[in-house]
Amino acid sequence: MKNAAAICLSLAIAFSFAVPASAQKLDLEKVKCSEWLQAPKETLLLTLAWIDGYYQDEDADPVIDMDKLLKNSEKLAEACAKTPDKSVGDVAEDLFG
Repeated sequence: MKNAAAICLSLAIAFSFAVPASAQKLDLEKVKCSEWLQAPKETLLLTLAWIDGYYQDEDADPVIDMDKLLKNSEKLAEACAKTPDKSVGDVAEDLFG
């Protein structure tokens, strides 16, 4: 368990340096797909991981299915590219909600 805590702390520190200061808050209901797709890679990855966790079943096992995460990421990116004026939150809800 100590190793998991150390890994989480390391990731938190790494991500805090990776995300630009201007992107400390990201409201998925307001950010348009066109804007989100232009964000730095780190922001996209953090957002995709958060969305994946948000749409998990409440009783889901604490497992990250990397294949599923990548497939869902591709779905979201493709859907956003097709609907650049929709918010990322609305597109995610349409796909995974």
